[in-house]
Amino acid sequence: MIVSIKNILLKRLIKKIKRRTVAVQQGAGQKQLQLLIKDQELLHKRLTEKLKRQEKIIVAFFAVHAPVWKLDHVYQLMKADERFDPIIVVIPYVVFGEKQLHEDMNLAYHMFVSKGYRVVKSLNEETGEWMDIRQAINPDIIFYTNPHELTRPEYYIHHFPDVLSCYVQYSFHITHLHEMQYNQLFHNKIWKAFYETSIHKKFAEKYAANKGNNVTVTGYAGTDVFLKPKDPSNDPWKIKDRRIKRIIWAPHHTIDDDKSFLSYSSFLLYADFFLELAKKYQDQLQFAFKPHPILRPKLSDDKMWGKAKTDAYYERWDTLDNTQLFEADYVDLFLTSDALIHDSASFMVEYLYLDKPILYTLRDKQVTDRFNTFGKMAFAVHQHAENKEDILTFIQNTVFAGQDDSRPERKKFYEAYLLPPNQQTASENIIKELYRFI
Repeated sequence: MIVSIKNILLKRLIKKIKRRTVAVQQGAGQKQLQLLIKDQELLHKRLTEKLKRQEKIIVAFFAVHAPVWKLDHVYQLMKADERFDPIIVVIPYVVFGEKQLHEDMNLAYHMFVSKGYRVVKSLNEETGEWMDIRQAINPDIIFYTNPHELTRPEYYIHHFPDVLSCYVQYSFHITHLHEMQYNQLFHNKIWKAFYETSIHKKFAEKYAANKGNNVTVTGYAGTDVFLKPKDPSNDPWKIKDRRIKRIIWAPHHTIDDDKSFLSYSSFLLYADFFLELAKKYQDQLQFAFKPHPILRPKLSDDKMWGKAKTDAYYERWDTLDNTQLFEADYVDLFLTSDALIHDSASFMVEYLYLDKPILYTLRDKQVTDRFNTFGKMAFAVHQHAENKEDILTFIQNTVFAGQDDSRPERKKFYEAYLLPPNQQTASENIIKELYRFI
């Protein structure tokens, strides 16, 4: 009798949350949002009480792009724990159309298969039907890595009000877009948000409507692999001779001119130049072209380069003797590299775990205005390039001659901000936090 009453009350609470969610989405205002947050917190409490009575907890990881999957160690810890039953669900990134959607999903699916993970695609390609997650998996917990509504609506957090939700962002947050990164409806509805540092928690406390009440500082799970480095499982570089230096060039996707948004990418300034560098130093170094996964579809747009020019450019990187295109999991690429040149966001921090030279190519002198305070600190321990000559100097003096003047400051930043709390990895901290409630 008591159990049935609890179930009735739980169902009523879920219905109320659904109504409030729709109202907030339609612009109901802060009062309704605060009521929704309170109801959501109550629901989370009820759901955790329910899970405490369960012997096995089904955890679904929603994965979009292969290169931005950052939860290997969380998955592995759960797989080794009898309490959890983890499964990865590859969901679509719908922004760039059907063809790109299928390519992205297949790339992600095959990456997980190669790792031996339990994985399913949300699309049945034989029938064209999309998976009903509740019917097929019925998860108790869902891990999200992207707060933006870039997939099909049935995979949004609002579709799973009765499922506990966790969030580990797909990248280190270094941008100035605080409302977008900390105060969407998603951020205020999530059960557990696992953030990188105390600085990021303070951002949530300042900008989120729920004042960051759902945030736990764990460190960044995506860099756990660099905290306890092991020998790379493979050497992904084309030339195996270690006398040939290895440089990664990782351009961001923000090639647009909207500087009120991000506009970090200097790709269009240096696209031809890096191929010229590869030719210039063909007997001394090799380049791995590691573009952001959505740079290619942006370039392929007819308003930019178009598909033919983009495909030809990418193919050239993959065919020269001392260059290669790299669009997969980049852990081994990072571990076996000598230096990184980039204008990225998350890589600005991730590569600092490796204690290797790193150069940021500035699109313009105002680029730091588009970083948050943490991003500005990470940028400060980089070497910087405002032009081609600066890039050449970095290659000659730092990569070849070993003059790494930024190393002491990088080390200080790493020790002050990048080590996870509790003398554990971020993934271990996440599992520990889950066990506090379930």
